[in-house]
Amino acid sequence: MEEKSSFFKRTKKTLCRVYENHYKKLMLLPTLLVILALVQIGIQYATTGDFVHKGISLKGGSTITLAQTLPFSPAELENRLHAAFPNGEVQIRTLSTLGGKETIVIESNAQSKDAVAALLAFLQQESGLSPEDYSVEIVNPALGNSFFRQALSALGAAFLLMGIAVLLYFRVLIPSLAVILAAFSDIVVTLAIFNLTGQPLSTAGIAAFLMLIGYSVDTDILLSSRVLKRMDGSVMDRIYGAIRTGLTMTGTTLAAVAIGLFVRNDTVHQIMLIIFIGLFVDMIMTWIQNVGLLRLHLERKEKAKQS
Repeated sequence: MEEKSSFFKRTKKTLCRVYENHYKKLMLLPTLLVILALVQIGIQYATTGDFVHKGISLKGGSTITLAQTLPFSPAELENRLHAAFPNGEVQIRTLSTLGGKETIVIESNAQSKDAVAALLAFLQQESGLSPEDYSVEIVNPALGNSFFRQALSALGAAFLLMGIAVLLYFRVLIPSLAVILAAFSDIVVTLAIFNLTGQPLSTAGIAAFLMLIGYSVDTDILLSSRVLKRMDGSVMDRIYGAIRTGLTMTGTTLAAVAIGLFVRNDTVHQIMLIIFIGLFVDMIMTWIQNVGLLRLHLERKEKAKQS
């Protein structure tokens, strides 16, 4: 036990020494992540025309909700639809109710009445469903694109108002920009990782990114307020105090979100997945990138005083 305890103490001491003395080198990690994320988003845009794979609610299409169970599994239904409509984009989702009953939702890029009618005819032929067993909703592409633009405007407005609030609170440009940069980096890297999952972004995903801005700014303001507004102890003492509080907050949130990942509901799952990814990215952006920028700011400020 003593050897094990001694090993952990030596490891902790080594990590703290690297964290304190090589913070400039550590800042290369978040910088590299942001660059790779921008490259991924750029490739996504060049190949698909969109920087994110948009779902039906954001780009238009049809949604067919089945009220009856099928004689085969949803996965088999999706395979049959892909075989019958090789040029179409079809995705099957399952929604679970409190009673345990599952509802099957078929989303496709079929937008015209003829395309939707062909899809319905295939479903009736394969499953024997009658028109009373399903409901159809068609999202106009113009409406989906309009909502997507409004969602992007909401994200931009959130960033702008967040930046103004941070600047008014700290009244110092560099620390305020560091908070905004950390939140921006968190969103960009999370978006790139989400793109790699191949999931289409829905309206619920937009809401998750808005929530992620709040989570990111929360930890960054905690750090900046501890370091800049408190005078007790050294700078590193205040940073370590903020880390202990911040990681406790993030850890409890991650535990709750991890449970939500197992909910058999695609909407809830996408929200939890985005927040789960974003919280891990936020730890890097806050405790490495933002800490490094704050330390650089304070060191230059101290040198200016001495000169």
